[in-house]
Amino acid sequence: MTETTPAAPLDVAEAGAVLAAEAARFASFGWMRGTSGNLSLVLSREPLRLAVTASGRDKGELTSADVVVTDSQGAAVGPGRPSAEAALHARVVRLTGAGAVVHVHTVASVVMGQRSPAGIPFEGLEMLKGLGHPTHEVSVTLPVIANSQDMTELGDRLEAALQPGMPAVVVAGHGIYVWGADPREARHRAEVVEWLLELELARR
Repeated sequence: MTETTPAAPLDVAEAGAVLAAEAARFASFGWMRGTSGNLSLVLSREPLRLAVTASGRDKGELTSADVVVTDSQGAAVGPGRPSAEAALHARVVRLTGAGAVVHVHTVASVVMGQRSPAGIPFEGLEMLKGLGHPTHEVSVTLPVIANSQDMTELGDRLEAALQPGMPAVVVAGHGIYVWGADPREARHRAEVVEWLLELELARR
């Protein structure tokens, strides 16, 4: 489940600009409506520090200043209030070695999570190459976990549900978490996972 560590660290302002651009892209898709969703980017590994989108901000209007630095547990170590789910972002980074985490609220992920609480299998699809598989001739399962407002409990569920070859988890009734080595890879993977979910929703 290990990811490649990002090549060069960013400072907080640079990270904020990157996350603002990523959030604007997702908001344009309707995946981060209003103030929903959150993004994070690893600033350093030792000690672990993340730039996390600030709480309560319109994700289509973020600026480079709309980020909060958090520690390995998702607690703020600078000014501002991070997303309430910052602790889960930090947990994903610790578990997978990811450099960036995307959490978006899409209709397909909510519907499919409710319809398939045991997980959503995919096989024989070219789009699976977008998750790092060398061929379409593979079978993978997108795990689904029950939601919780307790980030420790939710993190435990996520850890138990992680699947090889699937850098994503659906939180039932809530949305998806997707991760990658850097924001670009996390974005590409989020778009692939959402495409897979939309396909499955259309099939059913």
